[in-house]
Amino acid sequence: MRSVEEHLQSVLADVEPLSPLDVTLVDARACVLAEDVAAPWPLPPFDNAATDGYAVKAADLLAASDGKPVVLRVIDDVPAGYRASTELRESTAIRIMTGAPLPEGAEAVVPLEWTDCGMPEVRITRSVARGANVRRRGEDVGLGDVVATAGTVLGPRDIALLAAVGRGRVLVHPQPRVVIISTGSELVEPGSPLAPGLIADSNGVTIAAAVQEAGAIAYRVGPLPDDASTLLAALEDQLVRADLVVTTGGVSAGAYDTVKAVLSRLGTVEFTTVAMQPGMPQGHGVMGPESTPIFTLPGNPVSAYVSFEVFVRPVIRRMLGHQQIYRPVVRAVLVDTLLSPAGKRQFARGHLAVEDGRYVVRPAGGQGSHMLGALAKANALVVIPEDVTEVKPGTAVAVLRLDEV
Repeated sequence: MRSVEEHLQSVLADVEPLSPLDVTLVDARACVLAEDVAAPWPLPPFDNAATDGYAVKAADLLAASDGKPVVLRVIDDVPAGYRASTELRESTAIRIMTGAPLPEGAEAVVPLEWTDCGMPEVRITRSVARGANVRRRGEDVGLGDVVATAGTVLGPRDIALLAAVGRGRVLVHPQPRVVIISTGSELVEPGSPLAPGLIADSNGVTIAAAVQEAGAIAYRVGPLPDDASTLLAALEDQLVRADLVVTTGGVSAGAYDTVKAVLSRLGTVEFTTVAMQPGMPQGHGVMGPESTPIFTLPGNPVSAYVSFEVFVRPVIRRMLGHQQIYRPVVRAVLVDTLLSPAGKRQFARGHLAVEDGRYVVRPAGGQGSHMLGALAKANALVVIPEDVTEVKPGTAVAVLRLDEV
């Protein structure tokens, strides 16, 4: 029996980020940047007005007050996107809008609220310091500054900065395309009527949702019956659009475990047992002309989900180019007793909360591998080591957070 660490090391051994792809900024959101980006110009690119008002020389307004406003002749009017047609001279003003380039000779901008908004003369009731209400060239980003580094996960704020320095496209590691195939003759499409002996395919939609949450593109196929030729045809058909394949079901030693029977013949997928609960039967390898990675997960719904979190999600995150590929782990105080089988690492479903300034975790209902109700209540997995069979209340335990990237 393989340990969790051994199996995780095996599945991550040859995984690299997907080759960079040139995409538009809109398509780059949530992708990992594959290049450093330097600013080809400073931000702001020129001195400009920080408010609507009048560009002036500070010395002209030293005596300005409410009772004795200074009157200046307005010699130009500059909206955003235009430059002044003349240099500012002493005892004159130029009306200017926010973002417009500061006129030559101007030292400050007087806000409209300090004036009578006049044209062609303006009355100004307050003095102003040199540089007031002026955005200086390069005060935000300097020429040549690196504004985004390779490995950055691009969010809206990063994309805003990239656009401001003139990038319409960037190199990113693209989202992996993950094909999910659920198998089992007992499965029907969610929403379909159930006859005796049939169940809804929760695995397919669960793993598809988990794939999307990890940052990849999900293509769901199935559910497929326990038929070798049907499964093999589906796999061959789907490889053309897959960077990764995930199957659920059919990996134990039963008479109808088709996935294991079909893929064992290919000789490129290894089936093993991992010392964990839930999720002991596992399979991993490659298939097809491009050696596309494939994971075969157990059919019990909680086993499939936990297996995905422990083994498949880190692979997807590495393919995306993330430096941090694992869920965060915190220490929490266990509230209720948890039992665990000897020799297996248990991933018990739990609900993590903060009480009195510390993390506490409670078991989230039953721990059976079929119990989706308990799984839905969980926001964490309590990790119990292989050599521990009972954890008593008040014990500090390692907790894998499912609500954090």
